[in-house]
Amino acid sequence: MLSGLFAPVSELLEAAGGEWGVYLEDLQTNEKLAINENQRFYAASVIKVPIMAAVFAEAYAGKLALGDKLKLRQEDLVGGAGVLQHMTPGTEFTVYDLVTLMIIQSDNTATNMMIDLVGADSIRSIMRKTGMENSSFYNKLMVVPAELEGYNEITAADIASHLRYLATGKVISYDSCLKMIAILKQQQHRDRFPFLLPDPDGEIIGMVPKWEFANKTGSVTKITHDVGIFYTGPHAISVSLLNKGLAQKDAASVMARIGRLLYDTYGPKA
Repeated sequence: MLSGLFAPVSELLEAAGGEWGVYLEDLQTNEKLAINENQRFYAASVIKVPIMAAVFAEAYAGKLALGDKLKLRQEDLVGGAGVLQHMTPGTEFTVYDLVTLMIIQSDNTATNMMIDLVGADSIRSIMRKTGMENSSFYNKLMVVPAELEGYNEITAADIASHLRYLATGKVISYDSCLKMIAILKQQQHRDRFPFLLPDPDGEIIGMVPKWEFANKTGSVTKITHDVGIFYTGPHAISVSLLNKGLAQKDAASVMARIGRLLYDTYGPKA
């Protein structure tokens, strides 16, 4: 079914302009739709997905506990997304809560606290283990070192590989993957891929949702991403949509239309 979407997706990207990296994969049949999938893009906040995996890997190895508490320090506070920058230094948060804020609010302060906690090597290690061979991690968020060693970069194929490991329980442990996907499903940024989808819950309380999207967005000037696992009915589709060159609203509009194409192909039929 994905092959039937190649032409309409290609037309959307061509009409929009900018540079795109796209990788869609039916995780049950392994059917793929890939466009410029190996082109490197600045990762923006999508890098927070492997950072989360690195934290869970360290917890699984017994080097930390998700219930451990960290104290928010004045020097941790950075701008951009997230609520922690407005919190009082000295307040304590569990590692699990910080990971949750890092993902669902894209909290940059929480992210940098997690980078300090596990270290760059553990983040690079989990990226290698999940097949992110053409991607790189170097820097904290909202903190630009005077001597820049390199950039945080990803490809659509690499983030798709990481998502496949998560969705199939093939990294760290099945339980860890289950917990990470549960966090991704609580995502509060829904202005891209799922924007044109119907209300997932309908009007009847307790019914199975029409769809769920376990995702992470990323944005800086002229960089707009949305990646995740799209669940609808019996289907699970990995989605990696990366753009540079367009204003955020224009890139988001294209992603929303791709979301609607996928839903109309795989979603519940009236």
